[in-house]
Amino acid sequence: MIEQDPVVGADGRARCPWSVNQPDYAEYHDSEWGVPLRGVPELFERITLEAFQSGLSWLTILRKRPAFRQAFAGFDPTAVAAFTDADRERLLADAGIVRNRAKIDAAINNARAVLDLDRPLDDLLWSFAPSSRTGRPARIGDVPATTPESKAMAKELKRRGFAFVGPTTCYAMMQATGMVDDHLEGCWRAD
Repeated sequence: MIEQDPVVGADGRARCPWSVNQPDYAEYHDSEWGVPLRGVPELFERITLEAFQSGLSWLTILRKRPAFRQAFAGFDPTAVAAFTDADRERLLADAGIVRNRAKIDAAINNARAVLDLDRPLDDLLWSFAPSSRTGRPARIGDVPATTPESKAMAKELKRRGFAFVGPTTCYAMMQATGMVDDHLEGCWRAD
């Protein structure tokens, strides 16, 4: 287990250690990660990008995010759900995104699953946010990869027809969207 405290960057701010080696990570950490996010397209984007990240570096996904947004119609679930085989081939040929057939198919499938929900996607996802926390993680090794809530979310999403939504992917999305706040003690973003 990695036991690493927050790291002080060149600007004198202490940050979670994963965010200090690349400016893209620092910007994401400082402005987005752990900030509560609502909205159907916004959460559809995040769950889709987390699925594309599986097996890859998050930095790769961050750098390709503008291309993903363009390729996936701004993550409008109605537009993505209407994608055809021609759209699938277009995505597979788009070097600006991760060209993985299974993940592309999952994104289209998941858009269709969003449209089939009996409540808005953001309401469903936020229903799994823990109601309270007993403390902030002190070190990066204290941050879990999954939680009972992320396991429950993954199970429910799969039951509703979603793909590429395992407990680790769900927990990463929960962290990214502020459903949980895993900024370490001592990080300038910690409350």
